[in-house]
Amino acid sequence: MTLLSESKNLTRYQTRVIIIVQSLTVKKFLILSMALAACTSTTTTIPPVSAAPTTVTTSTSSTTTLPPTTATTIDSRPISPLDGLPVDDETLVDRRVIGVKIDNHWDARPQSGINKADAVFEIPVEANLTRFIAVFHDSDADYLGPMRSGRPTDPTVLAPLDATFIISGAQPWVQNVFRNYGVPFIGEVRPATFRISQRHAPHNLYVDTELLRETADARDISNAPPEPMFVFGENTSDDVATEISFDWSSDTKITWNWTDGAYERSTGGSTQNWIDADWETMGPITAQTLVVIFARRYTASGSSGSSVPAMDTVGEGRTVVFANGTVFEGTWSREDVDEPFDLVDETGDALVVPPGKPWISIFPDTRTLSW
Repeated sequence: MTLLSESKNLTRYQTRVIIIVQSLTVKKFLILSMALAACTSTTTTIPPVSAAPTTVTTSTSSTTTLPPTTATTIDSRPISPLDGLPVDDETLVDRRVIGVKIDNHWDARPQSGINKADAVFEIPVEANLTRFIAVFHDSDADYLGPMRSGRPTDPTVLAPLDATFIISGAQPWVQNVFRNYGVPFIGEVRPATFRISQRHAPHNLYVDTELLRETADARDISNAPPEPMFVFGENTSDDVATEISFDWSSDTKITWNWTDGAYERSTGGSTQNWIDADWETMGPITAQTLVVIFARRYTASGSSGSSVPAMDTVGEGRTVVFANGTVFEGTWSREDVDEPFDLVDETGDALVVPPGKPWISIFPDTRTLSW
């Protein structure tokens, strides 16, 4: 028999094992084969998982030293759908998004609390100015403002996030736009919104987002968490872009400079800052990524009231993403305001946005962006 002929040099004990193996099932054969291997003249000790080198000694005269085994640590924290970063408290991920309309008039600067937002949208309004929407999901700010009124474009960027919109007000026809898009909104409500003495109206209305969450709960507004805003992931580019200039209008010139791992914002050649509630602590407005959505600007109006600027965010257009001092170009598209912006690169693959606080500019496609 072949098995026996190959075992002539084995001990009597080993030979008995082989004879028994022939009468066993395949499963038992495998088990006993392991025992048989242990009876051979060479013994190998499998090292435990350790950070230190391990010495393996065989029956021969040689000794082999194995390198240390490196343990792989898997980050099990949930990922923020707004900035792609890990979140320490998983309960903060399973809740609603709150978007607060922030004033960007020169009398409203420096703003407060936007440095704590998970993401910020910037959208053109009248008087050659822009306004912000500070977006909070797994973060909050108890001193955020100044808050101002809403515009027709706002619900088109908040609808994909199932966000609750916080505004100082809006024209009746604009409020109907919010309702048509299914975006719930909250106006002035004490104590979640309050006036400060350091500024004059209308630039003195501030909010506490944690109290606004309680207001939304009391009104039975959905607390559903959002879907990811972008496809987040590592991305590399050889195209350097460390100074980016936005020509929003003849009166609004914005520059972002890549400094110390973030983009720092300047308005009209001067650093644009945020300021804390103590009115002493200040710092520059920054973002880790800049996402530019080029869109058609038009004038929106209702059956009554005044007309206002608006942006067409359905369809497709050019997009540019700045991250880590580099630039990625591509296109955006979506068929409805309920859908997130689908970003693709010049080859048609998904344009992956590196994790980090994004600043999303809904930028007129007739204006100039340069770097």
